[in-house]
Amino acid sequence: MILRDIAKEAGVSTATVSNVINGNFHKVSQETIEKVQKIIEDNDYKPSTIARSLARKESKIIGVVMPNLGEEEAFSVSPYNTQILALLENYIRRQGYYMMIRSVKECKEIIPLFSTWYVDGMIFMGAFKNEVEDIQSRLEIPAVYIDSYVEELDIANVGIDDYKGGFLAARYLIGKGHRKIAFAGPNINSSGVVKERYRGFCDACRERGIEVNQACIFEAWTLYEYGVEVGKRIAFSDEGFTAVAAMSDILAFGIMEGLRLCGLNVPGNISVVGFDNLPECRYSYPKLTTVSQNLEKKALLAGECLFKMIRNKEKVVTNQKVDVEIIERQSVREIII
Repeated sequence: MILRDIAKEAGVSTATVSNVINGNFHKVSQETIEKVQKIIEDNDYKPSTIARSLARKESKIIGVVMPNLGEEEAFSVSPYNTQILALLENYIRRQGYYMMIRSVKECKEIIPLFSTWYVDGMIFMGAFKNEVEDIQSRLEIPAVYIDSYVEELDIANVGIDDYKGGFLAARYLIGKGHRKIAFAGPNINSSGVVKERYRGFCDACRERGIEVNQACIFEAWTLYEYGVEVGKRIAFSDEGFTAVAAMSDILAFGIMEGLRLCGLNVPGNISVVGFDNLPECRYSYPKLTTVSQNLEKKALLAGECLFKMIRNKEKVVTNQKVDVEIIERQSVREIII
């Protein structure tokens, strides 16, 4: 049975049947609604989701682009990725929509696919300035960016106060008596998140007269295995580090393991501060002190912004920054001077 058959049996137009199926009851009498619904029920009619989407000019799908992944990698390797995606999916699902994930090495890889994707909106994670410029010039649907530093463009971006996060990590360690502090994270020269965190870290150190030089910087991708190697390098360093500020929790977990493999104790020999406040911080040993970036609020703001554009059919330009704070646990010891 198709829509035309239902209309014929009910003695109404196909438009009336469509209104009943789509819940537009204000356009149809109660008697007709009941008649059409009974025919649908008696014949076990199931309308085509694709056809309904095309008719409404909406797909009920939100595309989420996750960068920095190679062909052989899975986004689930990073606890941060799984956490933020889970929070976004929860919000999107509660709006009656579905989430579609595309993992890429760089966000700009997605541009050639725009013409073939049938989605109502998109969320881009960690896109760089040049990528945002290219995406915005080609994209014709609502989009929200998470953790992009492109203040000169008219986009909707949601991030955190990365500068404050780096500043708090260093100031907390300094407040505990540490003066030989290592900084561990991705390339500090690339614009965006890490650069801002490093800038905050350096300002906090300089405020207390602590020098930050190249020997203090340990560059590593945000992966556990890289953290293990950084931990080993710090353990064998001649700089005499008593603490390390890692720019992600997963990196911090790896650093703690690398230090342990070298016979060092956390926090007895070296203290460690992470960044993100993932649930895993409560399960590590010792429990990880970290900078919380409130992922729940970040996901909520991104979702609210996107659906405001979708439902109101208006462009939103905003650059919202979620506040950060230190969550104190067990991975930092106080040095009594």
